[in-house]
Amino acid sequence: MIRREVLVLAGPTGPLEARLESPEGVDSPRVFGVSCHPHSLKGGTMDNKVTHTLARAMVESGAAAFRFNFRGVGASGGSFDSGRGELDDLSAVVAEGRRRFPGAALWLGGFSFGAFVALRGAGRLSPDRVVAIAPPVVGYDLGDVDAPACEWLLAQGDADEVVPPDSVLQWAARQTNAPRLHVLAGAGHFFHGRLHELKPLLLDFFKPS
Repeated sequence: MIRREVLVLAGPTGPLEARLESPEGVDSPRVFGVSCHPHSLKGGTMDNKVTHTLARAMVESGAAAFRFNFRGVGASGGSFDSGRGELDDLSAVVAEGRRRFPGAALWLGGFSFGAFVALRGAGRLSPDRVVAIAPPVVGYDLGDVDAPACEWLLAQGDADEVVPPDSVLQWAARQTNAPRLHVLAGAGHFFHGRLHELKPLLLDFFKPS
């Protein structure tokens, strides 16, 4: 069973619409996670199927998991900020998680633009694990994206029509802290019809080491 809460959090530029899911009967989880959604100006919301699959994998692994709408999406205040302000939004959600679950470890993750924000947030927020699903490693103006220092998973479809798969794999190969890499043959950017393959990879990654 899963316990669900609808939240409105205080964000840097106004309210942040959020959802918190946690295993029923677990009041003090050992870890909480945050799952970040794809590009706000291209239909991305916290209800995106890949974003939801990531959050659900966190919950099924024993974590409390936040999903939230970046600024300017849904009922969240503010306007799109190309990743800069969205990183501040993520930081605010993590701060809420640390307030609610003191001492719990942190998992960060995201899909597409959300993966970009999660990767950028890793240096600031010191997560224990990071998941990057189809990260757009080119085309953003925040400088180079570096791999997190912690254990991390990179999932990429080799038929991605939005993010060039070769660019993602070449970027991953340059990182000194190599990811646990999974390339799903024939999977497009949105993993249509392939979430049943993606989710087991996430569950395996979140297993206690």
